[in-house]
Amino acid sequence: MRNLAKYIGVGLLVVGLAACDGKDDKAAASDNGASASQSTQTVSLMDGKLSFTLPAGMSDKSGKLGTQANNMHVYADETGQRALIVIEGDNTNEGLDTLAQRLEQQQRNRDPQLQVVTNKGITLKGQQAQQLDTVISANNQTAWSSVVLAKVDGKLVTLQITLPADNQQQAQTDAENVINTITLK
Repeated sequence: MRNLAKYIGVGLLVVGLAACDGKDDKAAASDNGASASQSTQTVSLMDGKLSFTLPAGMSDKSGKLGTQANNMHVYADETGQRALIVIEGDNTNEGLDTLAQRLEQQQRNRDPQLQVVTNKGITLKGQQAQQLDTVISANNQTAWSSVVLAKVDGKLVTLQITLPADNQQQAQTDAENVINTITLK
């Protein structure tokens, strides 16, 4: 669980740094108009045992983070404000609800202003999972975070969707749209 918290912390740090990089987002958007207009694509990981639909405008940024970890996949838009991080964890016998509670507590320790929207069990195409939705505050900005915990072949898989929370309802809808496409085998 410590590794999970470490990876999620790194993911939040990456998103936070990208959001505060001082670049003019309008210039980046106009320079990369083609990538922003891309259609959605299906991502398949873990030899096809995990798949989901990546939102339009997001692409694989895993190699650009300078990490050697081959069990973390990062997808983001050109601004870095919208990100999706998938972590393939270790085997665990702990319940998903217990892991989600622990993750929630660790997030509260880092962000005392953390707002927990939901922490609930869900079913993804017949497979059990746990969903933790929060609003995170960092550097005077807020972000919507949806974390889905699931097990594939006994291994913990974490999928975190982070979106700007300027319009919280839209961010929640966008995250749910991704979650509804997750397939576990």
